[in-house]
Amino acid sequence: MQLKKNSSDQKLRGGYYTPEVLADFIVKNIEINKEINILEPSCGDGIFINSIKKIIPKEKIKSLTAIEIVEEEANKVKNRFKDEKFHILNEDFLNFYRNNRNKRFDLIIGNPPYIRYQYLSKEQRELQSEILKNNGIKPNKLINSWVCFLVACIELLDDKGTIGFVIPAELLQVAYAEELRKHLSNNLAEIILITFKELVFPDIEQEVIVLIGKKDKSIPVNGAKIAVVEFNNFDDMQNKETFDNIEYQLIEHTEEKWTKYFLESNENELIRKIRKDDRFQTFNDIAIINVGITTGNNRYFSVNKETVKRYDLEEVVLPLIGRSSHARGVYFTYEDWQKNINKNERAYLIHFPDDIAFQDYPELHKKYIIDGENRGENKGYKCKIRDRWYIVPSVWVPDAFFLRRNNKFPKFVLNTISAVSTDTMHRVKFYDGIDKEKALLSYYNSITFAFTEINGRSYGGGVLELMPGEVGRIILPKIENIDKQTSKELINIIDDYIRNNKNIDELLDITDKAILHDRLGISEEITMQFRTIWKKLMNRRHNRSRKKKNL
Repeated sequence: MQLKKNSSDQKLRGGYYTPEVLADFIVKNIEINKEINILEPSCGDGIFINSIKKIIPKEKIKSLTAIEIVEEEANKVKNRFKDEKFHILNEDFLNFYRNNRNKRFDLIIGNPPYIRYQYLSKEQRELQSEILKNNGIKPNKLINSWVCFLVACIELLDDKGTIGFVIPAELLQVAYAEELRKHLSNNLAEIILITFKELVFPDIEQEVIVLIGKKDKSIPVNGAKIAVVEFNNFDDMQNKETFDNIEYQLIEHTEEKWTKYFLESNENELIRKIRKDDRFQTFNDIAIINVGITTGNNRYFSVNKETVKRYDLEEVVLPLIGRSSHARGVYFTYEDWQKNINKNERAYLIHFPDDIAFQDYPELHKKYIIDGENRGENKGYKCKIRDRWYIVPSVWVPDAFFLRRNNKFPKFVLNTISAVSTDTMHRVKFYDGIDKEKALLSYYNSITFAFTEINGRSYGGGVLELMPGEVGRIILPKIENIDKQTSKELINIIDDYIRNNKNIDELLDITDKAILHDRLGISEEITMQFRTIWKKLMNRRHNRSRKKKNL
């Protein structure tokens, strides 16, 4: 994490300015049929004001209030736009909100600052917390300033008003925006999300979207609708003149990810049906999913055979599956572990006992700890807060592992040798009575793969990441009645395909037929629809990663 003292002024104020072409496009797509009051809560260099002045007829503007916290920038904007209808204020928008909560605006437009919680002043944190609480959203330290700006502006919007904001694509998928998604769906009658396959802001490596939302109190909440429009880049965007022919879907008033709206309405309807189908269950129904062991310093606590030998650590190490490459198939076996050892991988986890005093440790164990302290291995936060920094907490042996990040699909791997894992993997503990191998078998099919994409989020480089709660919501077919022999034969086929990197579509053809078609009676048409959903969402991740590399 970058320290505040090392951050640029631009980064601290979250000031990444909007390209003119994007500001013009947003303003052009705001429907204006009366004289309006406009608010720009963070005007920066005045790019949106410039677009408004160019595009909206002067007689349609009753007033424009623009706010900028940086005095130098505010003065520049005042000098550029000398108009009696334009009021440029040099103040913090959060203070403006507190003093003007009863005002309403017909159009609120802009690019709010992207400031992390730790970079806000104490007063700003208090104001942000106040705004979120006023609107029924629970504050926390993960919430970025743009969330607060968006929530406040929705409140300041007139009952028939429109908002147009440039915001991070985090809105679509991250956990801390769950309440925000539900808040927007409950307060806006119509939402258009404009997304880009390429990174369109040259100064930041963050995907952005444009949210255009309309309030309309005459439309019931269950009539609110949403649409996603995806462009390659700004050139592609400029070829689209209006949004007249886009497909809307009824918005679901939940905290679920909005990446599902990249799918067709019939695909989302199919997803809803399978979620309610009693032939399926979730991971949460069969197991507890926890993060892997948080060592606080993987390089110190994960060691290779040479370190084990040098410090005589054999009695205080456990078999470790530390990286995705360590899991070759759908079983983590003794042979797999030995291959990792022989390749000099960090295949052991040090687990010093906590029921023995340090002075009673063997001399070489004490030497390893002291050597670590001399190198500063104990200075990290997670180690520093422990009573004994060198004792890793919450070490237990899971039944299975689920990879946290992946390229195509996360591997789900049974643990056959009492191994442990770091937090690169999630730990799975099955409930009593759950057949582990049938649980494993139930994962490898097109429907479940689609739900891994639906529940996960895109991480850097186009990687799919799933946290424990997201894994828990993955849908699995119920196959308790499948016989042991058939189950074993299918798992051996799956293991062979995964270990040898064979064609995944060929594998899914086999497992879909055996599990979904023959056992559950799911039609081939539905199965292929889910495989299309999986690939559509996966390819979107990969395409964005490739576009980024080509910039």
